[in-house]
Amino acid sequence: MEIREGGLDDPQVVELLAIHAGGMLANSPVDACHFLDLSALRAPEIVFLSAWEGGTLLGIGAMKALGDGTSEIKSMRTAQAALGRGVGTAILREIMARARARGDRALVLETGTGPAFDAAHALYRRHGFAECGPFGDYVAKDFNRFYALTL
Repeated sequence: MEIREGGLDDPQVVELLAIHAGGMLANSPVDACHFLDLSALRAPEIVFLSAWEGGTLLGIGAMKALGDGTSEIKSMRTAQAALGRGVGTAILREIMARARARGDRALVLETGTGPAFDAAHALYRRHGFAECGPFGDYVAKDFNRFYALTL
């Protein structure tokens, strides 16, 4: 597996981002969806990563610099055919390494609840993330969960 920075112009990435958005909208209240679209992922404060095996996209993830020594994890998604192969772990570890390398003090994230999010909760907990309160412009709702990791 190779993790690359960028790739937002690749049709496989565009398709997986559309699947990600559809999954979020299907499993979350609309006002609790905070995924970034293709144009938002192009912002200068975003580092977008994609995991590949040869010419096949395995998964995606991004981190957004919040400007205070903290970065937010965004748009984590594994392709259906690659589930259970450690893709999410590989991308998360790369995000953690890059955040440490640029001097971030913490990583934070917002996610949902329910069966569609159980694997995400388990992934973040396995890597030392703990539940926390809302950050940035987020507002706590029954559906949202927030996690943080001190680096």
